[in-house]
Amino acid sequence: MKSVDEQLALIKRGADEILVEAELRAKLERGTPLRVKTGFDPTAPDLHLGHTVLINKLRQFQELGHQVLFLIGDFTGMIGDPSGKNSTRPPLTREQVLANAETYKEQVFKILDPELTQVVFNSEWMDAFSAAEMIQLAGKYTVARMLERDDFDKRYKGNQPIAIHEFLYPLIQGYDSVALKADIELGGTDQKFNLLMGRELQRQYGQEPQVTLTMPLLVGLDGEAKMSKSLGNYVGINEPPGVMYNKIVSMPDTLMWRYFELLSFRSMEEIDQMRRDVEAGANPRDIKIKLAEELVARFHGEEAAANAHRSAGNRLKDGELPEDIPEVVLESDADLPVSAVLNRAGLVKNAAAARDLLSAGSVKVDGEVVDREFVFALGSEHICQAGKKKFARIILKAS
Repeated sequence: MKSVDEQLALIKRGADEILVEAELRAKLERGTPLRVKTGFDPTAPDLHLGHTVLINKLRQFQELGHQVLFLIGDFTGMIGDPSGKNSTRPPLTREQVLANAETYKEQVFKILDPELTQVVFNSEWMDAFSAAEMIQLAGKYTVARMLERDDFDKRYKGNQPIAIHEFLYPLIQGYDSVALKADIELGGTDQKFNLLMGRELQRQYGQEPQVTLTMPLLVGLDGEAKMSKSLGNYVGINEPPGVMYNKIVSMPDTLMWRYFELLSFRSMEEIDQMRRDVEAGANPRDIKIKLAEELVARFHGEEAAANAHRSAGNRLKDGELPEDIPEVVLESDADLPVSAVLNRAGLVKNAAAARDLLSAGSVKVDGEVVDREFVFALGSEHICQAGKKKFARIILKAS
């Protein structure tokens, strides 16, 4: 296990706030694995990169030797998290929640190590709650304290309705930490009230309070609002490799360093070096390609990452061949100079264009740049490239 200072440096990477950092240090200094919890309500079937900010942080805790508790809120999902909402959310059925939960499990294990992850459902303890126990839980907090929450406060002052069951949501999320005896709970910045509820309830149930760690909400591809499917500024982790690749490479340059910090598994030292390279004149697009390939590989595999730029409709990398190279058979009674081959094969408009490409070093035969002196021998076969986009497999046969 890494030293406490090394662990803290990795844990704090990209984090918005740790409450309380001194308590986290004390927990780490014990030298025993901590129980690290985060919860997702399966209210939609697919995850996007914004969701993975928390999951990436969980993976870092796994790499540090701690126990990850991935909580699927199948019970709370039927209430709907009111965080940041200006109206009561429509409830989901148990069937909808369970169907979405299955897709969540499949997707998160593209990031987390399944051997080091304990998947839990809060229905395991909440379904067994009696009405009396729910009333006792509700007695742990006051309405006045609930209305301190920003979204509730705005809705109350704006005469927007707040359903009673919405007050239960943070209480149940907090009780999840009691049931799991969590040492640390992760959440987005919009979850701070709910996370602190866990600390409060753990104290009331005689447990050591958890440390809360909030992560920023990932800004979407528009560079303005948080990533959201409803806003269309998202990258879904189940999207085709080419779509994912193209979205990441096309995002504004101003976003890429934050995306690297929150989504990449590269070290900050390597990311800082790339930043210096861009400041020294490197093309930002080349840096975004590295991130796109890393993320496509994570969710679709290395082979998909290597070929994602093709399916995205982008140009070939230097030295790379297209998948379907047309074959051109030329007949001659003698060897032919390369300029004549280019012209007769239709790779250039005319002989003058062939000479211009050759003079510019823009003609390759079998991957090697050639000049006007190159000759195609009778009976030979070569792959010829004229410029960046025109390829042909040339077969020169006797007429």
